Amino acid sequence: MLRGIDVSSYQPSSYDTTGLSFVFVKATEGRTYTNPRLAAQTRTARDAGLVVGFYHFLWPGNLTAQAEYFLAKAPERAGDILAVDWETTGEGTRASNAEKDRFLRKLKELRPDHRVVLYCNRDFWLTVDTTSYAGDALWIADYVTAGKPRVKAKWRFHQYTDRPHDKNVAAFDTKAALREWATSA
Repeated sequence: MLRGIDVSSYQPSSYDTTGLSFVFVKATEGRTYTNPRLAAQTRTARDAGLVVGFYHFLWPGNLTAQAEYFLAKAPERAGDILAVDWETTGEGTRASNAEKDRFLRKLKELRPDHRVVLYCNRDFWLTVDTTSYAGDALWIADYVTAGKPRVKAKWRFHQYTDRPHDKNVAAFDTKAALREWATSA
């Protein structure tokens, strides 16, 4: 399994990439928030030769506008992965299953040559999700042993801890295999 992390404005612009194969960088949230460290965090990942993904924290409503906002801010380079972060917002709301599915499909429609993945925690996957639609892959958060999330669904990425920051593994044997998957959308 490959090691990776995800970063947002809570992490520094420059971070340790030693031993990592991939990084997911938070790009946007809703229709108004952009990570102020997006460019610098992306540069850190690219300078280290990592596979790069970008994620959008999904809010309910205005899905097309959110998708367009996300893609206007997320750099577009062959092999970049696009992810939707589906969870409860700070206001206690969440996008519905239908909205989550439409958002993933809209991303794929707007950037058909990119892999599109769903990020959610185990509870959302098991008790909120009713469609099991995750685009091209599931990125599951379950804070247990790395690579052993407690879901029966096929997953590609597993966030297994948030201490001291969000750490992930990917179900690929090599970075070249991950890069090949990411570029063969």
